Amino acid sequence: MIQKLQEILKKYQALEQQLTQEQDPKSIAELSKEYSRLEPLVYEIKHLFAQQAQLKDLEAMEGETDPELVGMIQQERQQLNQDIAARQQNIQILLLPTDPDDARNAIVEIRAGTGGEEAALFAADLMRMYMRYAHSKNWTVEVLDTHSTEQNGIKEAGLLISGKDVFANLKFEAGVHRVQRVPKTEASGRIHTSAATVAVLPEVEEVDIVIEEKDIRIDVFRSSGPGGQSVNTTDSAVRITHIPTGIVVSQQDEKSQHKNKAKALKILRSRIYETQREEKEQERSASRQSQVGRGDRSERIRTYNFPQGRLTDHRIKLTLYKLDEILEGSGLEEVVQALITFNNLQQMAEVKE
Repeated sequence: MIQKLQEILKKYQALEQQLTQEQDPKSIAELSKEYSRLEPLVYEIKHLFAQQAQLKDLEAMEGETDPELVGMIQQERQQLNQDIAARQQNIQILLLPTDPDDARNAIVEIRAGTGGEEAALFAADLMRMYMRYAHSKNWTVEVLDTHSTEQNGIKEAGLLISGKDVFANLKFEAGVHRVQRVPKTEASGRIHTSAATVAVLPEVEEVDIVIEEKDIRIDVFRSSGPGGQSVNTTDSAVRITHIPTGIVVSQQDEKSQHKNKAKALKILRSRIYETQREEKEQERSASRQSQVGRGDRSERIRTYNFPQGRLTDHRIKLTLYKLDEILEGSGLEEVVQALITFNNLQQMAEVKE
């Protein structure tokens, strides 16, 4: 293990040297990406080696007889051993195989499920939660598509969230989100259960997924607002059907047909890419007993219980009584990090098997 860590340090130093000499912008970009990827790992390795050296120095002082000094040495050794164990675990996590899409931006699609208007209102709550969470992380949010209801709920919506490691943070949000609360329209105060589904797709470029003109059918139509009312007098809305997969994407938020088509193609590329990802993931996970996964879209992953102010993530058995804070966005970070940590520990267990 020590030899492997020393080789990583050598590779990092070689990258530093290459970056000072390289002239080609494309090569510089590739080297910088690899350099940045190794940076947190190198930080941990250097501190591990420094702590191990400190431990050796303390062990060399074992012959001391001064009781006060002996006590100090034992206390420092105990603390160093704890620090070294924690740093070794950090290094193990950083050495795990990474998802090649983790650094990508993400398209988050939210759809109202069972529960009628209450489900649409809950879908709107989820949309606001993700937008607020993104802002707390200094990410940028672009609303790609929204289909609103007359009571300010949403039938479905699409967000493009851009920033550092967006997909890595949001990919475990995919699945069915269930809400338990008393609807505003419920006179008897009875708690209703409804649901919304969330899909998280990595944003992909044209070079990642090439869509041939012969493989798509494009239909244009007049966009409409809540309840079917017309909001546009021109045929600016676009529906693209990808014939080989049967995937259909509609886009009507922009007044320009050209802009709607560009957005629809962006979503279509991500959906095709995600379909391919899911197929590969199913092949890889067939032998696993359990995993967080990114959630089958039919899998109930989380419950938001308003009367109790409780959020429960069923995959990792996490329960938090801070629902308001989570829905405000800032509190979601605790849930996200718990899912990432759980997934890392599962991967570590699989590596050891």
